[in-house]
Amino acid sequence: MSGKRTPMRAAGRRNSGIRGHSALARSTHRRSTYKHRKFWSVFRIAVATLIAAGFAILFLMPIILTITNSFMSASEISANYGSVFATSESGGKVYISEKVNLKFIPDMVSFSQYITVLFKSPDYLLKFWNSVILVGPIVVFQLLTASLASYGFARYTGKLRQIVFFSYIILMLMPYQVTLVPNYLVSDWLNILDSYWAIWLPGIFSPFAVYLLTKFMKRIPHSVVEAAQIDGAGEWQIYRRICLPLCKGALCSAAILVFIDYWNMVEQPLILLTDTETHPLSVFLSKINKGEIGLAFAVATIYMVPSLLVFLYGEEYLVDGITYQGGIKG
Repeated sequence: MSGKRTPMRAAGRRNSGIRGHSALARSTHRRSTYKHRKFWSVFRIAVATLIAAGFAILFLMPIILTITNSFMSASEISANYGSVFATSESGGKVYISEKVNLKFIPDMVSFSQYITVLFKSPDYLLKFWNSVILVGPIVVFQLLTASLASYGFARYTGKLRQIVFFSYIILMLMPYQVTLVPNYLVSDWLNILDSYWAIWLPGIFSPFAVYLLTKFMKRIPHSVVEAAQIDGAGEWQIYRRICLPLCKGALCSAAILVFIDYWNMVEQPLILLTDTETHPLSVFLSKINKGEIGLAFAVATIYMVPSLLVFLYGEEYLVDGITYQGGIKG
């Protein structure tokens, strides 16, 4: 009896074989589906990377062109771009009938432009230090003022607080050209027109940093503040030992954005500073004439260095400030 194959045992073996074949087919289908999905996922990532790289190259081309052209000789620059700055006999611009030759690699590397800017013509360095003098105090004192104001907005509630904060938002949304005339009138009334204070005061009390820091300070958990109060900490200690350390990323983010914004300002010095000796380099660059095209490339390269260094040094803090979520990094 044991050696004979019964119908029930044979049917069981057939069912087992069918189930095994079905499981193998399902496994093969899952692997095929997984490979198909993985392929399309890698394909989408590759396409997105190529598109992002293309946009990055387009955005970096003006910077690369400026840096490489700053090492060209004056004759080479005039031969390549002279037609762009050509003028008619009456002093007006002429129609450019030929294509401009954009060159990224100079025929011969020359440092004559930088020698002129750094050693032979002190006006450029003077304007550069004017920019530093104008922007430095604005960044430092705007962060100090904004951090104190933001702590008050974050810690206290009420209708008066909402009205004042809403006014800050309205001022932040307004373009600077709208407030330029009131700033001019107030500066004239305070007798600070044509001085650095006409630029410093509106910049120090700018609402942008207040808005940014308030949003970050409101994300600090109340339990942290309550624990500090139980330990006997006062408002100043909470502000200095809890809020400021937790908002380090936001402070660095605000400092970077404020620096870049005011480093490139043009309208404020043109209107509020009538003495050209106090103008920053951003204004001076717009006045370079046809005979100084090569110097414009060199000066623009030098002018870009602080902004690039600030961004590269603070990139980690900038990302950290954006991703900060109530004392916990997301």
